Amino acid sequence: MAGFFDDAPATEASGLVGFSGNRIDRRSEHRSADSVAVALRDAAARLYLLRGDKVLLAGEGQPLFAPVDATALGVSADKAVLLGWADEAPRLAGAIPDATTIDEAATPLIDLRTLASTGGVSPEHLGALAQARSLLFWHSRHGFCANCGAATEIANGGYRRDCATCSTQHFPRTDPVVIMLAIHGAGYDERVLLGRQPQFPDGMYSALAGFLEPGETIEAAVRRETLEESGIVIGRVRYHASQPWPFPATLMIGCHAEALTTDIQRDATELEDCRWFSRAEAEAMLTGTHAEGFKAPSPIAIAHRLVRASVER
Repeated sequence: MAGFFDDAPATEASGLVGFSGNRIDRRSEHRSADSVAVALRDAAARLYLLRGDKVLLAGEGQPLFAPVDATALGVSADKAVLLGWADEAPRLAGAIPDATTIDEAATPLIDLRTLASTGGVSPEHLGALAQARSLLFWHSRHGFCANCGAATEIANGGYRRDCATCSTQHFPRTDPVVIMLAIHGAGYDERVLLGRQPQFPDGMYSALAGFLEPGETIEAAVRRETLEESGIVIGRVRYHASQPWPFPATLMIGCHAEALTTDIQRDATELEDCRWFSRAEAEAMLTGTHAEGFKAPSPIAIAHRLVRASVER
């Protein structure tokens, strides 16, 4: 008798997208009030340092700094976040204050998206930086209690904020987003539905996407968002992969969707254009050889992997 997972792919699709290489052992159940202080006393402790979406590099491909270097850059130890451990060494994250002057000739500040698209750091570092960026952003926006308005304090190594006034505990959030590639037809007659927003690079088309709403399944969100943005009715939905996306803190849930209709009624407030592309066109977009210069998203994006999976199966 075949096992339940015997037909599962050898390579996990989610492991092929950008920001998925995080290997940090978070040890979520083994944190305490002094976790950050204890971690910083470890001689092997190192920090990822960010200013907004930009990452400070100590050298080419090297985003880790010793605690003493972080302190010299104005990073406050009591605001550092303990990400976890890598090879038994503590890994933390800290936000560089805006007032700190950076000698970018010696320690460049590089946009996180740029690092991802150029391979400027290893996949392991890139995944950890996604974790760091999302957590630091959350802390920067949750200094006050949503229940009573009093100031909150960092707790549990940075994975919680506590309100001393009303005792409410606040936890980091991740917002789920469905991103879907609608497919119509079969074999070489298949077409895929792609759209573009005004801020996209010239010629780039991507899968449609939208936030999952309360009380909604993934499949229902795929059907609703596709209908709202393109007017296309969706039947069956198949999950493909997920991707952490730290801008600021979302989980992209990638799906392929069966298109039951083909007449596009584009939502002009969301999309600049939306159209069907043949399987041959989609292949050309992936390789940058489309006759009209149309192209797929960067390989770091789950949208790229959705298109690639549809033409390579």
